[in-house]
Amino acid sequence: MQTATTLYFPIDQPKNQLHFSRALQKKIKNIDVARPIIFLCIGSDRATGDSLGPIIGEQLEHRLRQLSGSGSRHIQKKVTIYGTLQQTVHAGNLSVVLSEIYDHYENPFVIAIDASLGVPDHIGYVTLGEGCLRPGIGVRHKLPSAGDIHITGIVNHSTDNNHLTLQTTRLNTVVELSTFISEGILEALHVRSSFQCPQKRHFINIF
Repeated sequence: MQTATTLYFPIDQPKNQLHFSRALQKKIKNIDVARPIIFLCIGSDRATGDSLGPIIGEQLEHRLRQLSGSGSRHIQKKVTIYGTLQQTVHAGNLSVVLSEIYDHYENPFVIAIDASLGVPDHIGYVTLGEGCLRPGIGVRHKLPSAGDIHITGIVNHSTDNNHLTLQTTRLNTVVELSTFISEGILEALHVRSSFQCPQKRHFINIF
């Protein structure tokens, strides 16, 4: 399923993780090999529905460290993860983190990841789209746009009180979406030949 610029992948269909991975792989292949790839995993661990990004960041960082420690040559070079359960990227520090990324890296390719709310029929869908993500729009936060491309997991349906909806979202839905996305990303990263472990980052985390 797709719109003009966004692909939709229902995670309950077994082949869709491969389709998602291949679609992401194509986008990664098309960027200049010299550009560092930044996965910007946005969200907070203080609301179940908003924790998708930090969980994905944690999963990616853990797995990439494992692969690096095993001496694998299949870990993407110049891949960096921002936003984990220990160091979240959220409404309070997103602007600071974006400034750090663009100050520290030359022409980075930013892949923004966040939870989203949608129509009830789309709960459990993953989206992959071109252009910037607009985090916080569902809860009326005015936050800077982020990403050259974006990935979202639709964790729940939009309501008149989206703050409460995110607080009461089922953890199982978030975990299933995060696993689908992180495994798809790891598979997609195998397309390029130069890999290395993500580097330690230092940025201001404001709660």
